[in-house]
Amino acid sequence: MDEQGGLFERASYQPLAERVRPRSLEEFVGQEHLLGKGKILRRLIESDHITSMIFWGPPGVGKTTLAQIIAARTQAKFINFSAVTSGIKDIRTVMQEADRRRIYGERIIVFVDEIHRFNKAQQDAFLPFVEKGSIVLIGATTENPSFEINSALLSRCRVFVLQGLSTEDIGRLLRSAVSSARGLGDQHIHISDDGLAAVAAFANGDARTALSTLEMLILNAEERDGEIYVTEENLAQCISRKSLLYDKNGEEHYNLISALHKSMRNSDPDAAVYWLARMLEAGEDPLYIARRVTRFAAEDVGLADPRALPLAVAAYQACHYIGVPECNVHLTEAVVYLALAPKSNAMETTYLAAAADARNMLAEPVPLVIRNAPTKLMKDLDYGKGYQYAHDVEEHITSMQCMPNSLIGKTYYHPTEQGMEVHFRERLEWIKDWKKQHAKNNRNK
Repeated sequence: MDEQGGLFERASYQPLAERVRPRSLEEFVGQEHLLGKGKILRRLIESDHITSMIFWGPPGVGKTTLAQIIAARTQAKFINFSAVTSGIKDIRTVMQEADRRRIYGERIIVFVDEIHRFNKAQQDAFLPFVEKGSIVLIGATTENPSFEINSALLSRCRVFVLQGLSTEDIGRLLRSAVSSARGLGDQHIHISDDGLAAVAAFANGDARTALSTLEMLILNAEERDGEIYVTEENLAQCISRKSLLYDKNGEEHYNLISALHKSMRNSDPDAAVYWLARMLEAGEDPLYIARRVTRFAAEDVGLADPRALPLAVAAYQACHYIGVPECNVHLTEAVVYLALAPKSNAMETTYLAAAADARNMLAEPVPLVIRNAPTKLMKDLDYGKGYQYAHDVEEHITSMQCMPNSLIGKTYYHPTEQGMEVHFRERLEWIKDWKKQHAKNNRNK
């Protein structure tokens, strides 16, 4: 048993991604915005001014690797925590050991993978040790730290945003893995540049996925005369349809619906349909998208094209009636129409302005003239006295006051000059002129 354990600890039995993990900044690939020459994180590392920090980014972009490189460069002891398997007791034990080591001048870097999985009590357990400098805390998270990390802990950490690796970055990693002694260099591997490019594209910015896929390709490749050949058939078997990067309950859910909304707002139908497809292909509920599209129809198109709202509602009904995948064309029709429609946010700004006054003036009395008077007492109190029924006059409009006294003259709706709203603007201007003139005539009587 001991012999077997020792055998599996040999480097050759480690996963490829672990064997070729970069050991220095010079080997590290990607994150040029942080680690390029003169960039902020590189300067902090090179000057040995590391403080507690949070690495936020998608999987497989080098969060753990970067923490290990920092620890090696600063000659600090590196303690690796997993938020999945560690509890408060484990944290306190390690923190006490860190306190003891600090007395002897040792630096401790505590790396917490998936720190967002720690609950509030677990995160709070780090606070006193971070504050007094017993440890340098480096947390890694795929979730927005603004929502997932306690504010007290977050305020004591610098947040660095790591980006998904480019296809070119991953291609460099794959070529290095094939040729390096730590990787597959001792094997005679034949894989085309197109094959490596296909693996890089499949990985979708995730180096770990790319290297694991490459390793699977090699294991399933053809071997002839000591040479390993990766064929197109091998590629087809290993590179199947990848689950799209999407969490219907996470931040990416809101990022994608925001991308759809803003693409339509910017009158870009191609981008809008792409983001629509990203959500639908990842399994998003079409009714959720249809509800957002219906909101957009009023919020960003409004009276610039009054047909937009009924079309969006019809798309919602179609989604409800027939479901996926058939309803994808109905949503596409609505999204393209709304992207091309003239834009006006007048409905949104109108309501927000009125809502602000409504919240601040909750006690403004309804003018007597427009109050309902179903009883004799109410009539005796002048409820509805002087009410003018608009349909009784030729113009179907009167100069009757409908606003509370304190808001007379206040306007909320300001039509734009987009699409059909031009006609509503002209109509509103005529109404205001008519009321102004008739109010003046009434005063002169």
